[in-house]
Amino acid sequence: MNSKLSLSSTAMMNDGHKIPLIVGDGTEAPQGKTTQDVILWALESGYRHIDTASRYDNEEDIGIGIIRSGILRDQIFITTKIWDMDQGYESTLKAAETSLSKLQTSYIDLLLIHSPRPGPQKRVESYKALQELVKRGKVRSIGVSNYGVKHLKELMNIDPEIIPAVNQIEIHPWNTRKDIVSYCAEHNIIVEAFSPLTRGKKLNDCVLVGIAEKYNKSTAQILIRWVILNLNLLQCLQNNFITLPKSINKKHIIDNTKVYDFVIEEEDMKTLGSLNENFIAGGMLNILVF
Repeated sequence: MNSKLSLSSTAMMNDGHKIPLIVGDGTEAPQGKTTQDVILWALESGYRHIDTASRYDNEEDIGIGIIRSGILRDQIFITTKIWDMDQGYESTLKAAETSLSKLQTSYIDLLLIHSPRPGPQKRVESYKALQELVKRGKVRSIGVSNYGVKHLKELMNIDPEIIPAVNQIEIHPWNTRKDIVSYCAEHNIIVEAFSPLTRGKKLNDCVLVGIAEKYNKSTAQILIRWVILNLNLLQCLQNNFITLPKSINKKHIIDNTKVYDFVIEEEDMKTLGSLNENFIAGGMLNILVF
């Protein structure tokens, strides 16, 4: 692992745009001042990737938080998503305009289809709309979220003008999704790992706690570091990984950045990698059935 990585490091996506590489702030905070404060804390801590979605119903507060930070727009990478009920060609275009308005920005850095659940026809229509938004200059990069291999193959089979730059899926030691990660690597699609902290559901796992004590780190820091190292290994691509931990706690937001001063030994990486049980922490139904 490159020891020079920092919160300002970026990766090159397949469309030529750069995405902040290290620990994007996965924002799913409630409306109001809480979200605005989370954004301020994150940006003050050095985060430059803000991840949200129309489904989270907090885009307006995120926009306010970004403006309050005083950081120039071109120094912040914003990801948002098209929710299931908004999928379809015209409705996707309309939903993107709504997100732009709420975020108070003239462009979105990365726009994703939130899930494959609405079915094949709407998936195709929505992706065509994303491509149109790129042509109009409203969106810079496009991709998908919660897509399994069959959904990615379906998309590639329509021979899109713009290959998805990102697939955002849940990844942690209890849900490794090696098949999806390998397929994405084969097609130069960056994998973003959401819920790497299992939404707190596995932070007290005895195996994880033992490893954390060994490195004098929190269990959350171990999980973030594991995701970074594991995705790098599985994708066989240097620096081709993003991890999106979520927190509304200021201390945790800061602590989540302190994961680059140690490397987990190979034996411990294997131990964590052996824990897979296809455990879904994020609440999304099994993506492979849609």
